This record gives sequence, structure tokens and C-alpha cells, in this order.
Amino acid sequence: MQIPTTGITGLFGESGSGKTTLLRCIAGLEADLSHDSRPVHKRGVGYVFQEPQLFPHLDVRRNIEFGLRRSSAPKVDQDQVVEMLGLSDLLDRKPDGLSGGEAQRVAIAAVLLRSPHLVLMDEPLAALDQRRKDELLPYLDRLHDELSVPMIYVSHSIDEVSRLCDHLLLIDDGRIVASGELHEMLSRLDLPMLSGSNAGSVIEAKPWRYDRDYDLTQFNFSGGELRVPGRYDINARSVRLRIAARDVSMCRSRPDDTTILNVFAAEIDDVQTSGSSSALVRLVAGTDYLLALVTRRSIAHLDLKKGDQVYAQVKSVTVKR
Repeated sequence: MQIPTTGITGLFGESGSGKTTLLRCIAGLEADLSHDSRPVHKRGVGYVFQEPQLFPHLDVRRNIEFGLRRSSAPKVDQDQVVEMLGLSDLLDRKPDGLSGGEAQRVAIAAVLLRSPHLVLMDEPLAALDQRRKDELLPYLDRLHDELSVPMIYVSHSIDEVSRLCDHLLLIDDGRIVASGELHEMLSRLDLPMLSGSNAGSVIEAKPWRYDRDYDLTQFNFSGGELRVPGRYDINARSVRLRIAARDVSMCRSRPDDTTILNVFAAEIDDVQTSGSSSALVRLVAGTDYLLALVTRRSIAHLDLKKGDQVYAQVKSVTVKR
């Protein structure tokens, strides 16, 4: 298996599927068949564990400088990493004075300052509650946008993968069962791991107009427009929108009386059974794919099939970044 040398590659699978074992093999912490005899410290790999690995007797500054002193590669700019991860006000604290999210940011900084060729992140949000996850995710966004070092990010959360990753590997029972570019992988209907509650699509859209009266931002994408609650910078670059398949329905004709704001024309590209009562439908809108999870009875009642023109109704849209 080969992965890109830029961006973030997501490694997605259920608990026990082999995600952590694979990372440990890459890092040299687990015996494998790669015939790579180099010791761990000479592989140029940085490892961010689920639980932050910090020295309790050192403050934040000395914890991150510990990694910097042990880097034989060209040094990463310490001030840039400190600013990127929001650590300026934490440098004099000890680990026992940090929240879980703050400690994980320090652990990430310590890894980056070793100037690794590859960063492995083993579910770095798993030990955090939702509030701390929400605090840490914007910092991971910045790492994605501003650093050139490639990363492998392990998760069993499709929301995290959809937000952060560019490329996706699916692992099941110790085997990589599929891989590819994120948008392409999420639009496939033949992958059970990405069906059911995990089914959904990611599209790139541009903030276009803010409606102050109703606190809604209009996003334009290749298939039309989407309105999302809240205010987003209309001067920003394109952002990533996540649309869960369970939040998409279809109509034969455009509905006139509906509370759903986001309705646009689409074409059915494929239909696959998903469980005993459900079907997963792939829609094309412009150059983007969307998935709809509906009942098989609805498919039969409306006689929906490949090539049909329909109207997609999107109940909810999540802005990822």
C-alpha cells in the first residue's frame, strides 16, 4: 500500500481492526515483516498517542524543547509551532495543571519539534470529552493547512475523518480493504464500513452571502447553494461541508411547502440495498456526489432508478473547516 507524501491520510476502522498495530509496526514498536531493521529513534517517525506522553517534572517549555534537542534533521521553527498550537500562555505550566486538550497540544508540539518525516496520530481525541475535542480540532486544522509533513490519523469517528483527512484507508480484521481520495471513498456504495450511520458525503463550498435577519450563511457549490445556520467569513476560501446520508431525502417534483431550506436538482447515479429495509442512493449535483439513506419502500413507491431526475432535500449540513 502506498499513501501520499502530503496531507493527512485517515486510517478508519472499528475497534480491534488493527489500526494501532499498523501504526506501531510503522514506528518500529511492533515486530513486522517489513525487513526494516532501523531502531525506532532512527526511523524519522513522530508518534502522538491517545494519552499525552509528557514528563510530569518538566514544564511545557521544557517538554517541547526535549524533542527539539533530539532532532538530527533541520529544525522546525519552535515559535511557529508554539503559536500554531496556542501554547504561548501555557509554557510555564506543569502537565498536572493542563486540561486534557492542552496536554495533547503540548504532546503534538513535542513530536513536531523532532522534525519527523512522518507523524502518526493514534486517536488523539479519544480520551477527550466533546468540549475538549471541539477545542483541539481547530488546532489540528491548522496543522493540516500550514505544515508540509505527512500524517497518518487513526480514528473510528467518521466525523473526524471527514473534517481532517485528504486520503482514506479502511482497515478490517488486520487488512486494508479499500483506499483512495476522501471524496471518492465517501461516495462509494460498495463499502459496508461507510454505510448506515457512517454514510455521507463531503463537498467543497464557498461562503457567499450572510443573511443577518435569519443568521444564515449561503454557501455556493457546483450543484447550487446551501444555507447553513451561523455566520461564516464570506471572504474565506472554500470550506468542507459534511452531509450525512440520513439527512438527505428526495422528491419527484420540487416541493412548494417545506421547512427544509436546502432543495436542489440532482440526478440518481446509483442505488444499492443497505440492510433489510434501507437503500443507499448516490446523487449527482453539478460535479459533486451526495448520498441519501432512504427506505426500500420509498424507492419502490416512487420507482426511483439510475438516471432519474429528482430534487434533493438536505435537512442538515455541518461545516467542517
